[in-house]
Amino acid sequence: MRVEGYTPRSLDSVILKAGEKECLVQDIEKFKGAQERYRKLGVPYHRGYLFYGPPGSGKTSMVSALAGHFGMSIYAINLTDFNDKSLSKAINDVPTKSLILFEDIDCMKTGKARPDEEGAAREAPSGSTEAQDRLGVTLSGLLNVLDGFCAPENMLFVMTTNKMDMLDRALLRPGRIDYKLFFGDVLEEQKIELYRRFFPNTSESEARWFVESHESTETMAEFQGLLLDLGDLPPVSAESELQKFRHIITG
Repeated sequence: MRVEGYTPRSLDSVILKAGEKECLVQDIEKFKGAQERYRKLGVPYHRGYLFYGPPGSGKTSMVSALAGHFGMSIYAINLTDFNDKSLSKAINDVPTKSLILFEDIDCMKTGKARPDEEGAAREAPSGSTEAQDRLGVTLSGLLNVLDGFCAPENMLFVMTTNKMDMLDRALLRPGRIDYKLFFGDVLEEQKIELYRRFFPNTSESEARWFVESHESTETMAEFQGLLLDLGDLPPVSAESELQKFRHIITG
């Protein structure tokens, strides 16, 4: 599906824990520069990433920022709209040098285990179109588009999930998922950095005052929404008011 007017996130606007974003970007840069080496070694040239953690922790924002940073188009796949055959066709229609996104991969019908093929065969002849449509995308069908004979080359596959324990172990092995990144509970330092990105003329102490005053915000999405509601002017802390008063007295 083509989205009109889409603007990718800036990489600087996604605040992760120290070093995490840099390591992720370096990994993609290394992959993008290794196509000839993959070819010589006979290794399929694609790489899979799994972003996991609670809702609102920045997984989708990171995908948008990476695509914008590397000049890649995002093709978002909703597995509930496909069966094995239509998924394979759709994936192979994606242009090279693209990013294929599977959001909430744990929500697929067979995300935890392989389909009950015997049960499916009792309902309809094995391999029939009717059986395929009823099953949707099976785990086997998903694995085939990730690293089977028809898996596309020169692609990034990114999956997001809130519940990694719901995923089948076969999906998580290297060659399908090569890099995992946990988007966990937001740290105070992340909030401070985001606050000062919104209000660059404020001091770290002012940012820390605001963060400590709103410690109930649990995710970056929630904290970002709070900052957006402030408008263009930051709130004034008691400390900054005291500093102004001292300046007037001593001035």
